[in-house]
Amino acid sequence: MRSRYSAFAVRDRAYLLRTWHPDTAPERLEPDPETRWRRLEVLGATGGSPFHNEGTVSFRAHFTERGREGVLEEHSRFVRHAGAWVYLDASGAP
Repeated sequence: MRSRYSAFAVRDRAYLLRTWHPDTAPERLEPDPETRWRRLEVLGATGGSPFHNEGTVSFRAHFTERGREGVLEEHSRFVRHAGAWVYLDASGAP
């Protein structure tokens, strides 16, 4: 989760797409250049150990966009795909 947050912060599209499950990944990803990611708070997690194939992360990501502060709250699901952890999908606020 932290690596994907960092990739959003530096607009590393290749990394984001590489760590997105192929069934749910967008064809194209164009991060908004006006969005500045400021801080990540991990609120909780389940699974994700070497013994799991699924895991979740609840987080709050703080950002500034066009001079306004905002917060994205999400409950993300991750799964193992081809031996690596990838982002599957999300629901709204945790």
